[in-house]
Amino acid sequence: MNYTANESRYAGMPYNRSGKSGLKLPPISLGLWHNFGGVDLFENSRALARHAFDLGITHFDLANNYGPPTGSAEEVFGQILKKDLQPYRDELIIATKAGYRMWDGPYGERGSRKSMLASLDQSLKRLGLDYVDIYYSHRFDAETPLEETMSALDQAVRQGKALYVGVSNYSAEQTEQAAAILKGLGTPFIIHQVHYSMFERRLEQGLQDILLREGVGSIAYSPLARGLLTDRYLKNIPADSRAAGGSVFLRPEDITEEKIAKSRLLDVLAQERGQSLAQMALVWVLRKGHVTSALIGASKLSQLDDNVAALKQPDFTQEELDLIDSILSK
Repeated sequence: MNYTANESRYAGMPYNRSGKSGLKLPPISLGLWHNFGGVDLFENSRALARHAFDLGITHFDLANNYGPPTGSAEEVFGQILKKDLQPYRDELIIATKAGYRMWDGPYGERGSRKSMLASLDQSLKRLGLDYVDIYYSHRFDAETPLEETMSALDQAVRQGKALYVGVSNYSAEQTEQAAAILKGLGTPFIIHQVHYSMFERRLEQGLQDILLREGVGSIAYSPLARGLLTDRYLKNIPADSRAAGGSVFLRPEDITEEKIAKSRLLDVLAQERGQSLAQMALVWVLRKGHVTSALIGASKLSQLDDNVAALKQPDFTQEELDLIDSILSK
């Protein structure tokens, strides 16, 4: 059966400008880091993408190495586009990145002009697209002049293969330098993808000030601290969790009793607010209006529903914000 998008998909979803650009993103975006690889059930990945769009989530975030195996998330999303979402291409914001290890040899990673442009061509083939909406430098490369990496992003825009560019995992100083270079080139640098959650607050240590000054938006990845800011680990480590499975991104030793104790206290506050811990964590990331969007992952349709429902929750009182800070500082 052919897919037809929900006609009321935009009725309940607000959209935020990314920095001073004209591009608006939903406050909740869907990341394809997990659950969209070649090892995952295609029909579940397909259902997740369609349901996200039906909820008004227009932004889908990828990278060249997402999977596993590497590249397969782009291939899977390319199939979803072909089967379901292609008629809605002009309503979608599709992003991809390059910088981490993708293929063998000296050009399969980092930020050289060769690597960045070759990777983008490969990504477009896997996605079946002529262009992506946002192309990122996934990480700063100390072995490549920053001018070279930024000029590769500039060329991608001038070739019509990307509409906007961004950076990810750059420090405040590196971001400031990148912004100056891209401004000189006239390239639309609109977003920084940064690790940000209640447990990871480096965004607040100078980077946010630079983004505001330069008119660059931000999108927070791992806003739920890879599950630590959900009810998943409040009692123990579930057998089907990433931590139990030996994920390099969340190991059992990362789930410390100190963090769990803080999560339990935060969960009490969330319940008092009529929220789940995950919902409160998402609203917290978006609380000041500086973060353009929170990038979530999902393996179930219900998770998408719950995360989007967080946007309907009340704003924080100053007392609640102070309590959260006191819990996190213990």
